[in-house]
Amino acid sequence: MNTDSIIAKVWSFCHTLRDDGVSYGDYLEQLTYLLFLKMADEFQTIHHRPINIPENYNWASLKTKNGAALEAHYLDLLRTLGRQKGMISQIFTKSQNKIQDPAKLFKIIHMIDAETWTYLDTDVKGDIYEGLLEKNAEDTKSGAGQYFTPRALIKAMVACIRPEPEKTVADPACGTGGFFLSAYNFLIDLHLDKGQKKFLKNSTFFGNEIVANTRRLALMNLFLHNIGEITGDSLISAADALIASPEQRYDYVLTNPPFGKKAARPSPIMKASRSRKT
Repeated sequence: MNTDSIIAKVWSFCHTLRDDGVSYGDYLEQLTYLLFLKMADEFQTIHHRPINIPENYNWASLKTKNGAALEAHYLDLLRTLGRQKGMISQIFTKSQNKIQDPAKLFKIIHMIDAETWTYLDTDVKGDIYEGLLEKNAEDTKSGAGQYFTPRALIKAMVACIRPEPEKTVADPACGTGGFFLSAYNFLIDLHLDKGQKKFLKNSTFFGNEIVANTRRLALMNLFLHNIGEITGDSLISAADALIASPEQRYDYVLTNPPFGKKAARPSPIMKASRSRKT
């Protein structure tokens, strides 16, 4: 199946959930929880990489239950993983189950389980998730578009800035991470050496996003595009970038901050940047 057909397959089930009052955004949020758990399971069982997820709350624990028992266990799982450390905590912070029909939750779990996600090419996984984010942004009733800057605009801005390897990039209002992905794609096309690729993956991007749901979407988006580590620290802070100037300085600031509120003033992170690009 090509990327478009996989997106259509994953997204089509949302139409059934809409009858239960589940929005596109809520559906994408639940997909994020479950997809993260499935990939964590694959890293541990297939690739033999230890993942700090309690055994009673891993992917296998979901597959063994159905009905009311599945619903109760899923709620307990979300609360428990939200108290873990690192990226796991950021993914599951303030998480809730928005799918009230256990039969439909069971179906989503087994839809995700049918695919071995870590075997998919990075571009395919990333394009699937980006496609879902874009569909969510098109749902204007949810207001999700405020977190999704058009990718063509982002690509043009990155092309003007022309970031260089082993330089840092910050976005103090990063939304779902579009600027990071565009900068990553620009840099990876420069035929980097091994050291530069490692820096790009783990040490290039730093963001802020105060909305928990949007932050988890951004983290998953970056992870699926091979940015950051599943066992590493979060690349996106929950701190408000407007409160104080950051201790760290960055080479580039790429952002499309929200406007229209009293709090929408220039961020200290933007004032403090040492970027030589304008």
